[in-house]
Amino acid sequence: MSDLINTVLGLYNYWIVIFLMMCGFYIVVAHDNLIKKLVGLNIFQASVFVLYITFGKVSGGTAPILGEAFHVYSNPLPHVLILTAIVVGVATTALGLALVVRINEAYGTIEDDEIHSQDDEP
Repeated sequence: MSDLINTVLGLYNYWIVIFLMMCGFYIVVAHDNLIKKLVGLNIFQASVFVLYITFGKVSGGTAPILGEAFHVYSNPLPHVLILTAIVVGVATTALGLALVVRINEAYGTIEDDEIHSQDDEP
């Protein structure tokens, strides 16, 4: 039984990823405020970052440098992909915030249900 508990607690990175994903998904689905939806998307995105970084870490691994002293290497590709994803995430967040500002100017609100009700009116 203690081996099972140690195994489950030893995978705490994955529990953090699941928690962040579910929090971000809940915020996107449950809230009508567009800013809160953007925050939820950023939390969800951060969970994916943590997941990829977790995949890239090898216990006891070193940087991929060829040499006789090194035998176990960590894969640098997930870290490079996450660096690119962070830049893309910042750009899409900025675009989303700019769209929220334009929506607020056009409709006078950033609540999703109020925007839809204004669109439905003739």
